[in-house]
Amino acid sequence: MLEASNNSELPPIPAKKYFTIGEVSELCAVKAHVLRYWEQEFPQLKPVKRRGNRRYYQRHDVLMIRQIRGLLYEHGYTIGGARSHLEGKDVKEDVNQSKQIVHQLIGELEDVLTILK
Repeated sequence: MLEASNNSELPPIPAKKYFTIGEVSELCAVKAHVLRYWEQEFPQLKPVKRRGNRRYYQRHDVLMIRQIRGLLYEHGYTIGGARSHLEGKDVKEDVNQSKQIVHQLIGELEDVLTILK
């Protein structure tokens, strides 16, 4: 699902609470119109909408988009197949997703350590 090979070219997710659609587009290497389309196709993807119907994505939304991207672009799933795969997924967090989060945290901690030195 969310393998290191899929995300090696993707930038790390900054430590922010909310992201705009433009920021998510850059973080996930997917155009904004594709993100809006995926919202209609994947019930798990529900960004917060505020004034003027502006979308604000949270970290879990960005991780879900990266997972969808991996299923569609890397593993060759169709939209329906990816939707079925995600709906049948266990409640437990995927091991590969956990590895990606740990890898990102290590990088952030190394940056902090460099600043402290």
